[in-house]
Amino acid sequence: MLYLASQSPRRRELLKQLGAVFSVLDVNVPEQRAAAETPHTYVERVARDKAHAGLAALSRADRDVAVVLGSDTEVVLDGEVFGKPRDADDAAQMLGRLAGRRHDVVSAVWLVAGDRERGDVCVSQVRFTALDAATIAVYVATGEPFGKAGGYAIQGRGAALIEHLQGSYSSVMGLPLFETARLLREFGGPGA
Repeated sequence: MLYLASQSPRRRELLKQLGAVFSVLDVNVPEQRAAAETPHTYVERVARDKAHAGLAALSRADRDVAVVLGSDTEVVLDGEVFGKPRDADDAAQMLGRLAGRRHDVVSAVWLVAGDRERGDVCVSQVRFTALDAATIAVYVATGEPFGKAGGYAIQGRGAALIEHLQGSYSSVMGLPLFETARLLREFGGPGA
């Protein structure tokens, strides 16, 4: 049985695209980067921690037959990890810093089952168009930046802010489908 250790509606939507049948687990994993942790290592650790927390939340009987998927996605600019904005001012500040610049979106996916575990990381580059304060304010007022790493949603109105994408659209959205499908096949699940 496959479990998704995430409450993200975007991850649920993306996982369904692979034809996966799964249940959702609500996990609470601290998302705090350690001082010496690289952004890549941080995102991978959080995905792994989510998968392990999901496995631990299951009954012993369910754990014996479960495959748990954890994932994390973060926006990285000049080595700084941009999490989800705290409020409208934080969202506007993030978007202002991303405006007219290229940044990385790092997405990790991690699967655990019994004594097996394996993960993968996808890095995509996104370049924002130049944005003025009025454009940023209008976007923030839509409410879309909240709950999104970096304060934007590529699958929503935020797509109009993106001048160029090199990499994986699904990864920027929150779950790298190519890597996820490959891992699911290795664990005996769907992943066409």
